[in-house]
Amino acid sequence: MSRARGFASDNSSGAHPAILAALAGANEGHVTSYGGDPETARLEKLCREEFGPESAVFPMMNGTGANIAALRAMARPHQAVICAETAHLSIDETAAPEAIAGLKLLTVATPDGKLTPELAATRLADPDDLPHVAWPAVVSISQVTELGTLYTPAEVGALADFAHENGLLLHMDGSRLANAAASLEAGLAEVSTDNGVDVLCLGANKNGAVFGEAVVFRDSSLTSGFEVLRKGSLQLASKMRFASAQLNALLEGELWQELALNANSMAGSISEAAAWIDGVELAQDCEANIVFIALKLDQARRFAERSAPHVPLLFALGDVGLIRLVASWDTQVEDVDYLLTELRAAMA
Repeated sequence: MSRARGFASDNSSGAHPAILAALAGANEGHVTSYGGDPETARLEKLCREEFGPESAVFPMMNGTGANIAALRAMARPHQAVICAETAHLSIDETAAPEAIAGLKLLTVATPDGKLTPELAATRLADPDDLPHVAWPAVVSISQVTELGTLYTPAEVGALADFAHENGLLLHMDGSRLANAAASLEAGLAEVSTDNGVDVLCLGANKNGAVFGEAVVFRDSSLTSGFEVLRKGSLQLASKMRFASAQLNALLEGELWQELALNANSMAGSISEAAAWIDGVELAQDCEANIVFIALKLDQARRFAERSAPHVPLLFALGDVGLIRLVASWDTQVEDVDYLLTELRAAMA
């Protein structure tokens, strides 16, 4: 198995040494199971410091489970969720929202993967159409979006105001929240709960963890029944200390920021250099750790073949090949140089 570092996904990278050390530390002795352990208690303290004294955190096993459990806490099965049509919730989580949460997804076409109050308003239900339509209860956004764009604190706040004025809650899929915060030179709460996000799914897998995420409630009053929902959503780990220990390692000393900054920096280097290669166009501004490049389809296929299996997600759009490149916490300058060398060769 090749040990090369690639750009297929930030899920492809391994774990940071500090994460592995945290797991080894959590492995000592016997502790109470199902979250009644010192690591989870420490996580709760760290999250109150980060997200506010009224917040509440629940460690989870994975991102899809975190999203679905969060939405189950925010809406009833006959209701709906407004999201971008490119949202991970819609295109990468099979039918989990519908099959497990019983929620209808009301998707919205966006030019850059981002919802606005104006776009979200197009999916509000008309009271005259009841009981024939699913009434939206939640607006869901991704930070960073699947197109590599990010929401500024002001944009998050505007969506929160829209949601609350219309009796909805705001959910954030924060699988790459660290990358957004690092790019905006802000804290994790500043790009999420401080600006009105009601329930946040805090990612760790894409930022150096082995596994594990967390659901963070801005206000603990929203958590009624969530422990049961987490169990019923298959997200309650018996040895929860191992999920909590990883999150603790990322939060303490702001390791999350260091790792996200590196990924963002490496993606920025790719973006800047690729823009100077004849025949390569940036399909989307690089705002965090994801780069989309567009080139002729035959050249894109050649690049994909030269770089496999470490690089591309290739999408064919007519005679154009769209390639997604994702930098990781451990991406290094030599990895970027190798990638660009292969890209230039494919274009020759």
